[in-house]
Amino acid sequence: MTIQRMDNVGIVVDDLEAAVAFFTDLGMELEGRGQVEGVWADQTVGLDGIRSDIAMMRTPDGHSKLELSKYHTPAASAAEPANPPPNTLGLHRVMFAVDDIDATLARLRPHGAELLGEVAQYESFYRLCYLRGPAGIIVALAEQIG
Repeated sequence: MTIQRMDNVGIVVDDLEAAVAFFTDLGMELEGRGQVEGVWADQTVGLDGIRSDIAMMRTPDGHSKLELSKYHTPAASAAEPANPPPNTLGLHRVMFAVDDIDATLARLRPHGAELLGEVAQYESFYRLCYLRGPAGIIVALAEQIG
């Protein structure tokens, strides 16, 4: 048996509206919102008394999704350190292919996005960068040039 697809990547955020705005300006589409709570949620996640708001974002091609979650109960735990470096164990980053990396950065900077390094070119194929997004996650951008 094989998997059918990767359904989504979940990201816990402290400000759901700001995260939705960030990923909307990146070019994702809000697919829907909802609240998650109840016995089934507690059993699935392994926490008691879950109540969270979620926003499901999808890429324009419809193949990839992010589930943004704001936990009300139990309260979310802060990561240590607050802004882990790119070589931290665990989820490393989320990467998006973009048409114009400079225009994308210009749209994301008002949301607090900051480059971790700089925009670099890989041979004659890609322009790439890492930036810090909502809840301290690392968002990578790739613009194909060759």
